[in-house]
Amino acid sequence: MKELGHYTIGDSYGGSQDWFTETWMNRGGCGAVTAVDVCIYLAKYKGMTNLCPFDPQTMTREAFLAFGELMRPYLSPRHRGINTTQLFIDGFNDYLATRPGKIPTMTGFQGTESADDAAAVIRAQIDAELPVPYLMLLHADKSLEDYNWHWFILNGYDDSPQGLMVKAVTYGHWEWFSLPHLWDTGKEEKGGFVVLSI
Repeated sequence: MKELGHYTIGDSYGGSQDWFTETWMNRGGCGAVTAVDVCIYLAKYKGMTNLCPFDPQTMTREAFLAFGELMRPYLSPRHRGINTTQLFIDGFNDYLATRPGKIPTMTGFQGTESADDAAAVIRAQIDAELPVPYLMLLHADKSLEDYNWHWFILNGYDDSPQGLMVKAVTYGHWEWFSLPHLWDTGKEEKGGFVVLSI
């Protein structure tokens, strides 16, 4: 098992999209929030403080919301959402271009690849102490409805007899899922994830 550090705001495990009062960010701000989470992590744990315009060691709800609004123009909510890894990468790169100093590079890993390959890359990313921005589009499992058409991060894994378990972080909390089940959506449109390099 390996779990990465994160940040807390009061009793919340990270920030939450639900805190935004503006309708589009509240309903469709997951891409921007995921990019904010990545920036806070890299600033707090990798020394890349240039990525976060607020103190990553003492994040507050107000700072999180302000950061989300700063990220919004680059990963703006839209009718079909940020529904490809390339849209996320392009928008995030536009934000990163405004920050002086070292920035991460990104490539997309598509949901059409095999679950075994996905597990190997996710394990390698987390072993390298890098979170994984993950996109899930539609899933046949109705219990995963809150994760449909949604960006979130993976920041932990655990090997189990059922396959790789991954720790998903969103809406200010975390939850463990079977990656093979998460990956096999049973739907034609596939998501994927973003591979970070620093």
